[in-house]
Amino acid sequence: MNTRDIQAGCAMLSLLALTACGSDGSFDPDLRGLIGGMDTAAAAASAAPRPTPDARGVISFSNGQVAVAQTGDTPATIAARLGLDAAALATHNALPADAPMQAGAVLVLPTQVAAAAPAGGGTAIVTDPFADSAPASPGVARADPAPAPASDGNPREHVVTAGETAWAIARRYDVSVQDLASWNGLPADMSLRTGQRLLVPQPGQAPDRLATTAPGAGSPTPTPPSATRALPDEETPAAGAPAPDTPQTDLGSTRTAASGGGQFRMPVDGSIIRVYEKGQNDGIDIAATGGAAVIAAGSGQVAAITRDSAGTPIIVVRHEGDLMSVYTNLGDVAVAKGDSVSAGQSLGQAGDAGFVHFEIRRGFESVDPERYLN
Repeated sequence: MNTRDIQAGCAMLSLLALTACGSDGSFDPDLRGLIGGMDTAAAAASAAPRPTPDARGVISFSNGQVAVAQTGDTPATIAARLGLDAAALATHNALPADAPMQAGAVLVLPTQVAAAAPAGGGTAIVTDPFADSAPASPGVARADPAPAPASDGNPREHVVTAGETAWAIARRYDVSVQDLASWNGLPADMSLRTGQRLLVPQPGQAPDRLATTAPGAGSPTPTPPSATRALPDEETPAAGAPAPDTPQTDLGSTRTAASGGGQFRMPVDGSIIRVYEKGQNDGIDIAATGGAAVIAAGSGQVAAITRDSAGTPIIVVRHEGDLMSVYTNLGDVAVAKGDSVSAGQSLGQAGDAGFVHFEIRRGFESVDPERYLN
C-alpha cells in the first residue's frame, strides 16, 4: 500500500464521520475496508445464529428473556400472550403498547416468565445472558464509555442512544451489521429508536489466512526440474540481433467484453491499469493525466465530498438500486454536496497522481466496477 492509498483510507474514515447521522435513514454505510489492504476479516466473520425461540416466541437466558414478535404483534399482544403488564413491557422497550412490530423483532422482557419447550424441540436455555450489562431504568438509554466483553459466547444488551445507527453500534462491538440485524429482526432500512434494547451477538471467528508448518520443521525444499530431466536446449541469439518486440499490456482492453450493456460509463477517458481485487483494490485505477475531465458514471446525487490528508478531493455519488460510486485522486471539483448529477456530467478534473481511482459499492460491499460499465 502506498502513501496515497493510506491518505485516501484516512479520508474515507473522515467521510464516514461527516456523513454518519441519526436514525433518519441517512447515509451511514459501514465503510470498513473501503481502500484495499485494510484487513477486516474479524469484523466480517459471521456470528452464531440467534437461538430458536419456544412456541410462545420466547428465548430464555439464565438472567433474562426476550420475546420474538410474530406477524401482527404489538407489545400489548405479546404481553397478553406471556401474562405480563403491557405498559411495563412497552415502556421497557421504548415503545407504545399498541405499536405494530415487524415479524422477527425482539422485545427484552422486564420480568421472567415460565420457561416452555422450544418450537423445534430440545432446550432454548442459554447460560449467562447479557453477562456484562447492568439493568437500565425504563425509558433511559445507557451510554457506556466502551463495550465490555461478554463471556461464554452469550450476547450483550445495548440500549440505543439518540443519534446512534446500526452501523455505528456494529462497529463499536466489532460485529457485522448483518448479524446485528438478524439477531434483532431489524427492518431493511436499519432504522432504530432511542431507548430500543438490542441483542449484540459475539463476533464470529475470522478464517485462518495463512497455513504454516510446525515450529522447527521448516519449509519443504522443492525438487529442481533439472534433477529429474535434462534442461531444454537454448537458442542463443547472435550478437547485435534486434531485441524482440516488448508486449504492450492494456488491462482495459477486456473491459467491453466483461461489462457490455452495464448501467455506468467510464468516469475518465483512459486505460484500466489496475483491476478490481476484493480486499486488495476495491475498485479500478484508470490512467489519467492531470486536468483530464472526470464525469459522473451515472445519474444520482452527490452524497459527500471530502479530502484526504494531502488535500486531494474524494467524491461519493448515490445512485438508484442501493448503489454508490466513489471517485478519488481528483484535482478540481465542479459539484457540491447535495447536487443532482446526470450521467456524463462533469464532476471535476483528474489530479496529478497519473490515475483516477473508481469504485462501485452496493450497500456496504464493494463490487467489481467492470461488471457495471458499458
